[in-house]
Amino acid sequence: MKKTPVKRPSKQAGFTLTEIMVVIFIIGLLSTVVLFNVLGARTDAQVKTARTNVAALTNALEQYSLDMYDYPTTQQGLEALVTEPADTSTSGTYRKGGYIQKLPLDPWGRPFVYERPAERSEKAYDLYSLGADGQEGGEEENADIGNWN
Repeated sequence: MKKTPVKRPSKQAGFTLTEIMVVIFIIGLLSTVVLFNVLGARTDAQVKTARTNVAALTNALEQYSLDMYDYPTTQQGLEALVTEPADTSTSGTYRKGGYIQKLPLDPWGRPFVYERPAERSEKAYDLYSLGADGQEGGEEENADIGNWN
């Protein structure tokens, strides 16, 4: 009698190319979904932060106006909220320590724009961020965010 050789299982176990490709596809699909959700949330957060900073600076400007009987000029700018301007000609009293500790930058790393007299808002001044693109105008996340919104 002739014995048939017994096949032993291979010691090399692993995944087939198809299985690996399916796993990579699923990981890519999940990553894409998560990425779009995170990027949208980041943009929303930046816009909300810009609005909050505009509101805080507006409050500081109102306090400045109450104490100094006028708003800072365009030349004095928002820096007047941190340190007393040398060229104040009003009879008011500047608050010791200023009105804010430090001027914030907008969420995109640029300074806020302060212009007096106002062209866009109903207040005596315009205060705004140029949005994500850093240019005037724009839509959605590129839109200007100011004290007229």
